Amino acid sequence: MLRKALVGMLTFALLLMCFPAAAETLLSFTGVVVAGEVRPVTAAYGGRVTGLKLRKGDYVAHNDKIAEIATTLNYAPLEGTVSGIFANEGDDAASIVDRYTAIMFIEPTNKYTITATTENAYNKSENKFVHLGEKVYLSCTADGTHQGVGVIAALTEKGYKVEVTGGEFYMGETVGIYRDSEYKAQSRIGRGTIDRTAPVAVKGTGSVLRIHVENGDFVERGELLFETVDGTLDGMYAPDCAVLAPVNGVVASVDVNPGASVNKGDVIATIYPSDSMQIEFIVPEENLFDIVEGQKVSIEFYWDDDENMTTTGTISSISHLSESAETDPGAGRRSYKAYVSFEPEENVRLGMSVFIYTADQGHPSADAPDDAEPSEDMEDDDEN
Repeated sequence: MLRKALVGMLTFALLLMCFPAAAETLLSFTGVVVAGEVRPVTAAYGGRVTGLKLRKGDYVAHNDKIAEIATTLNYAPLEGTVSGIFANEGDDAASIVDRYTAIMFIEPTNKYTITATTENAYNKSENKFVHLGEKVYLSCTADGTHQGVGVIAALTEKGYKVEVTGGEFYMGETVGIYRDSEYKAQSRIGRGTIDRTAPVAVKGTGSVLRIHVENGDFVERGELLFETVDGTLDGMYAPDCAVLAPVNGVVASVDVNPGASVNKGDVIATIYPSDSMQIEFIVPEENLFDIVEGQKVSIEFYWDDDENMTTTGTISSISHLSESAETDPGAGRRSYKAYVSFEPEENVRLGMSVFIYTADQGHPSADAPDDAEPSEDMEDDDEN
């Protein structure tokens, strides 16, 4: 690399000696590849960040998965048939619950409920006391042809409720309730009327991201019904839970830790887009008016000994404010930042060092006359 820099400087000096008039217009600078833009990657909704494995400096391609935002999973509380799905993906759950009392309903497999009392229980004190969860045996009072089993599911002010777990009955039918499977009179703890088991409301909070069932589906207890996320979804649109890279580029920062909770709009990471790369260089005050915005320049990369990466660019901006750092004690010399836009190749990376040559006369080593080129002996001497 030192050899390349020395050869370039000697070539440039020889050209100026051979063509003194070019000294006022032919310039060279050193610069560095920097990012011209920073793109934030934000959470589309709130939740817990999972699968985040990025590090600062990693390269990501457009639509690469950066992380996922975990959703709230809503499961079936009992076995039954899905009925009355009132929400659509993207809906605000609270609004749907306010209007319909639930996101969806499940009609239990145990479709009968008995509202019962102990008034017709066999005259024994123990038959006046029933217990939650107690298994009971059912028989219609008409002729005993309809029989079944159930479980005491609730106690009420006037009696209790039985959930029928087996057997077929008519709606409104009166049944006797027994502790004994033989339906002995001494075990009768009351009577009740067959009614329909009310559908079970399934509610949720946040916004509905995905619905995994349809009306009429049979579900088992614990089966996934729908997913919700924190916050509202823009345009009632339900995006995927994956957080994707919006552009090709280099990770500038990772702003959350895996497992952290984020709100909608929080920054998860930032990216330097590859197509925003530019070259930053410093222009001494005395050369400030020898270059102009829009001027073409030649670019060489410091690491490229074979000059295979020589390319061109355009001066895109020159600062109107001097650098406040160092000044020349003698002349009060100041400098100004300038930037070159160019088309980066795939192996160009942020922070790379470059040489910049004004392109009015072309690259010094390319346009210098043969007699101005350093000899092979000179190059050999330089190496030594």
